[in-house]
Amino acid sequence: MSIDTLLTMAQTFAVTAMVSIGGIATMIPEIHRIAVENNGWMNDADFSTAFAISQIAPGPNVLLMSLVGWRVAGFAGLMVATLSTVLPTALLSLGFNRVENKLKSNPWYSIVRQSFPPLIVGLMISSGLVTAKASIHEIFGVVIAVGVALYTYHKKTNPLYPIFASIALGILAGKLGYF
Repeated sequence: MSIDTLLTMAQTFAVTAMVSIGGIATMIPEIHRIAVENNGWMNDADFSTAFAISQIAPGPNVLLMSLVGWRVAGFAGLMVATLSTVLPTALLSLGFNRVENKLKSNPWYSIVRQSFPPLIVGLMISSGLVTAKASIHEIFGVVIAVGVALYTYHKKTNPLYPIFASIALGILAGKLGYF
């Protein structure tokens, strides 16, 4: 672990977090690009594992940044990644809240706000595609991913059902040699 690595991580994670309209989940392609493609801090499998853990664990999605930091530089990396993600965005949010109260009466403000949901959906779809590309390498993984997506979309039930079904299918696939 070098100071240069920690400084690079702090700078890139702070900037990424500050432009993460819709939350960290929308920035997964950028986080992947930074951690895997540009800096070589981890490979696709490590990134996929960190992403999966960050989504399974309760709490905020910022956990992904913390796990990347941990993987890169241990406890120091975890602290740098977490703080560089949380502190600038918290300060930015406080500032924007004050500005927003002044802008609410402007007609263009309503139009701009209406463009955010489609923007966020597009970023989330991109995040799903990048994560799928990094995580799914066998047809069985595609079957699980598509099955969970379709089940969750059509059945308005507790997500624990597809989670447990996917775990059971994964164990079965492993025993049959598919994974």
